Amino acid sequence: MSQGNDLDKKSKHFTGLYLVATPIGTLADITLHALEVLKNVDVIACEDTRVTQKLLHHYGIDIKLFSYHDHNAPKVRPKLLQMLAEGQSIALVSDAGTPLIADPGYQLVKACYAKCIPVTSAPGACSPIVALTLSGLSTNRFCFAGFIPTKSQARQSFFEQFNPHHGTLIFFETAKRLLASLQGMQNVWPNTQACVARELTKKFEEVRTDTLPDLIQHYERVGAPRGEVIVLVDSRTFPQSDNNRLDELLAIVLKETTVRDGVNLVADISGLPRREVYQRALQIR
Repeated sequence: MSQGNDLDKKSKHFTGLYLVATPIGTLADITLHALEVLKNVDVIACEDTRVTQKLLHHYGIDIKLFSYHDHNAPKVRPKLLQMLAEGQSIALVSDAGTPLIADPGYQLVKACYAKCIPVTSAPGACSPIVALTLSGLSTNRFCFAGFIPTKSQARQSFFEQFNPHHGTLIFFETAKRLLASLQGMQNVWPNTQACVARELTKKFEEVRTDTLPDLIQHYERVGAPRGEVIVLVDSRTFPQSDNNRLDELLAIVLKETTVRDGVNLVADISGLPRREVYQRALQIR
């Protein structure tokens, strides 16, 4: 869908909704484009006005703020849409990173498209992507899975949804529940490579990549870490002896492709030797 809401170089007038990424830690990580948008829109819709105000104050920006989050979205969204329909411009930001990633912003975007209101983006930091690039795990294929359920049984069922072909899985988790989630992952993906990333771009940034048993042992010893946590799991590295998972993956792939192409794909996804995958594929075939 083509949207014509770029900044008019002569009038400096913005129209429509702008999805503006903000820093996830270091304030200097904001883009020049984002600052230009924030200075020129009529209103900024944000999760927490106190958090956003600190960013605006740092860059000398004085724009009216609207609080827009999970709890008040149904009430505030119609007001924002009315303002947009009247020709005002709005920047949507989250507390940190790219808006719409695990927040209610997508409902506002969907409503804008339904009303033919222009939507565009001032891209920037996104914590799941930052964590992925720092983890040392495979970046060829990944799946952002959002927040992990809080209850033990729901958590286990949640993990079991994901098969090895998802590649690197990315989750949000609280520091308090980190150990329980790592233990749940170990039950589903035993001895798999994983990463715990926290405080990204901040003073105490830590990226710890190891097997799940070693990560569990570490956090059992040191306790829950501080700060926001992202957990990544390389689901390709399930144990070589786990023939059930290998068979499941081959069965899916061989329905759609040749043995040769299927073997190459599964070997790449699983990390298993091509010869081993090929022999198993022939048996299944």
